[in-house]
Amino acid sequence: MTGAKTAVEWLASVAPDPEACRWAWERSPLGVALLPAGRAWDVLILPGDLGYPTLDVLTRILDRPGPVLADFGDNRVGFFVSPGTAARWVGTGIRAAGSGTWIVVPHPGRTTRGVRWLVPPDGSGTLTDAALLELAMHEAAAGPVGGGGKGG
Repeated sequence: MTGAKTAVEWLASVAPDPEACRWAWERSPLGVALLPAGRAWDVLILPGDLGYPTLDVLTRILDRPGPVLADFGDNRVGFFVSPGTAARWVGTGIRAAGSGTWIVVPHPGRTTRGVRWLVPPDGSGTLTDAALLELAMHEAAAGPVGGGGKGG
């Protein structure tokens, strides 16, 4: 559980009160905390039908992308990217959470009924490069090329 503890510390470090954040994760029946975006990361939120194929593309080209969240019902997928990305993002249909916004974040070592980690943070601060994410979105939107891809 050392990785989960490190991830907890990394995530909680952006909270106005990191100890209260850890307390909420430990004692809340929902197992989530509300954290400010724009400090250590921004989050680009894709519709699920684009987010999952984009994650598939990223995992084929990277050893490990940055943290990725999914909401209840798999309607949205959130990719953690560098702070400041939200202010510069112009992609249509993509929501951006940056400075001045808050996101619901589950404990990295637990499973919740709602929002959950598809790629949990490892505590190292690794984020997905926004330019690479954009390229992966384009490839995912274009659909499979040839017959040798995953799936099917």
